[in-house]
Amino acid sequence: MNIRSFGARLGAVLLASAFAPMASNVARADAVSDFYKGKSVTINIGFGAGGGYDTYARVLARHYGNHIPGEPTTIPVNMPGSGALRAANFVYSAAKKDGTAMALVGASTLMEPLFGNKAAKFDSTKFTWIGSMAKDIAFCGIWKTAGIKTFEQWKASGKQLTFGATGPAAITAQHPLIMRNVIGANAKVLTGYKGTKDVNLAMQRGEVDGSCGLFVSSIQAQYQRFVDSGDMILVMQMGPGTTDVFGKVPSIFDYAKTETDKQVLEIHFGQLLLGRPFVGAPGIPADRAKALQDAFLATLKDPKLLADAAKARITIDAVSADEALKLLVGFGAYPKDAIAAATKAIGRTDKKKK
Repeated sequence: MNIRSFGARLGAVLLASAFAPMASNVARADAVSDFYKGKSVTINIGFGAGGGYDTYARVLARHYGNHIPGEPTTIPVNMPGSGALRAANFVYSAAKKDGTAMALVGASTLMEPLFGNKAAKFDSTKFTWIGSMAKDIAFCGIWKTAGIKTFEQWKASGKQLTFGATGPAAITAQHPLIMRNVIGANAKVLTGYKGTKDVNLAMQRGEVDGSCGLFVSSIQAQYQRFVDSGDMILVMQMGPGTTDVFGKVPSIFDYAKTETDKQVLEIHFGQLLLGRPFVGAPGIPADRAKALQDAFLATLKDPKLLADAAKARITIDAVSADEALKLLVGFGAYPKDAIAAATKAIGRTDKKKK
């Protein structure tokens, strides 16, 4: 073989090698597109209609399918129950593991296995993580009829205030319990509501005194008028960061007296960086999982979605699947005594020690 013919053959081999990965990627994309074409993807919303989670899911659903290869229809379905445990359990165990079902749950829902909740029949790290639509800070609000203007006044008075909640796994229940068990506020929790919308209607009717787990975006979208009028007084904010968007409201971290207290608050409120987490069933084929994750981030940059979000007055602050999973795994690395204290803070015993 002469040098010229060898060079020609080598060039052909190199050219084929260069295009092989591209051809493989195209083949995978085509396979994903072929699978999703004509199908639908269901988003099981772990809370009732009309609340913040519901709003986020429905805004996403209007645009998500346009960014998934094959452009499947995206269908949001409300599946409230036990602070979103029902939706999480369903997607983990009962839903098809083919990439056609996912759930929007609470960050606190995904922490339940860490706290020994036997009703949480899932390993949060084994979901196919899709990502989160927003990071957020949560507030506790009290209706004006309670006669309380500030947290300090409430704590000093010793008055018992009742907070409405969905279920024990939801922050609507956990945040007032943490205020009671960690920083000494006299709070009581009444569960059984379908979502924050129902809790807040109950507050306005006088069934309960207050509501917790109110994200900044939800307040701005649905309850800003009550804050502005003084009907709802925001007495505490919870989160790894703080905001003065509603004026000066104390942070729960200001009341941590010990290092363990601080760690308990970090475990419970650091999770708010997960904000509005979307998870799929375990075992979704890798190419479809990647497509869903990429489409999720692309959708959150879509000008049409951003316009819808602005109209709905919700904040978009994307968290990738990898970032969310890393954060979740980090909570399990806290000292055992801190996890035990965090479990006790929401009114439970550390079942791992029994």
